[in-house]
Amino acid sequence: MSKFKNKKGTQLPEISTASLPDIVFMLLFFFMVATKMRKDTLMIKNELPFADQVEKLDNKSLIMNIYAGKPSSRYKNVGTEARIQLNDKFAEIKDIKAFILAERASKPDELVPFLITSLKVDKDTNMGLVGDIKKELREIQALKINYTTRKGMATDNLRP
Repeated sequence: MSKFKNKKGTQLPEISTASLPDIVFMLLFFFMVATKMRKDTLMIKNELPFADQVEKLDNKSLIMNIYAGKPSSRYKNVGTEARIQLNDKFAEIKDIKAFILAERASKPDELVPFLITSLKVDKDTNMGLVGDIKKELREIQALKINYTTRKGMATDNLRP
């Protein structure tokens, strides 16, 4: 009797793909949970100030964001002075009216009275720019304004 058998006539078994759908759905679920979807790409420095009396807004679809601050390090070619960002582009003060009117037009008529303009202003931004933004909003009757902040003590804004 021989000690070793000849295996030339046998074939390798097929790879089982029964667990492949499980692996695919597990990866899909992982990336859906781990990925943070951001509506706008920030082109400005946006370190929000602290506030101690904050409320969370319920319906994010009714919020129109206006960002203000100095351009981030990737966008130094546009200067170092504080700028306004509407959606994914830099804008001027005069562009705010058209932005708000376009956002109102994209919403159903019954939701327009509930729209809120959220100002996400960097803590080092000059208040003159914020005043100009508010003046433009008053001219088109966008009077519901929210200042986005971080939760904390207001005295934390004094630290460098």
